[in-house]
Amino acid sequence: MKQAWLAALFLSAVFVPAAAVAQQAPAINQTVTGTRLDLSVTGESIRVPDVAIISTGVVTRSPTASGAIQDAASRMARVRSALKAAGIADRDIQTSNLSLNPEYRYVENQPPQLTGYTATNQLSVRFRDIGATGKIIDALVREGANQINGPNLTIDKPEAALDEARANAVVIGRARAELYARSLGMRVARVVSVSESGGGYSPPPMPYVMAAQARAADSKIDAGEQKLQVTLGMVFELQ
Repeated sequence: MKQAWLAALFLSAVFVPAAAVAQQAPAINQTVTGTRLDLSVTGESIRVPDVAIISTGVVTRSPTASGAIQDAASRMARVRSALKAAGIADRDIQTSNLSLNPEYRYVENQPPQLTGYTATNQLSVRFRDIGATGKIIDALVREGANQINGPNLTIDKPEAALDEARANAVVIGRARAELYARSLGMRVARVVSVSESGGGYSPPPMPYVMAAQARAADSKIDAGEQKLQVTLGMVFELQ
């Protein structure tokens, strides 16, 4: 019985770890017989933004909480109506912030005194016609919006531009590998591996526009250009 117990213990010690190892994904290793060249290359593509995103809303103050909230809701109803009148679809309007905060007056050596409440009601709005963004912002201000942040200019469907950047990165990688090979008196035998380590684009920071300034003159939005980038890690074999 003792020998049988020891045999079972030995089998469990041998075969359980083997089963666990079998469940792990096998590592893929490619042997490089020549000289290995590792490159990090970045491909780019340029696009004109076709979407503008702004944050707009109202901030109201009142001696009572209910008064601040009601005033904000009333003004925001006019703001929403202006957006609908401009043809902005429901899917492009999203509530981004609702808040109510007490305000206090502080006097030295005295407890804080409640003076009223501040209500904030904000929307995130997506404009698919950048050329009309400025006029709509002006209309929002006329209807009571006293907070505007933006615009944040972006690209609605960046996939094609990113694919172009990927293709450019591959071309750059091959050309750079050929350059190294010629400099070393060798040739590029093959591409060993390609990996994508990063891709995307960084829209410019969203500026802040004061509503009082927007009343002074017509707002104009310049789309400019945006650069999309993809970075590849490429491994070549030189011989």
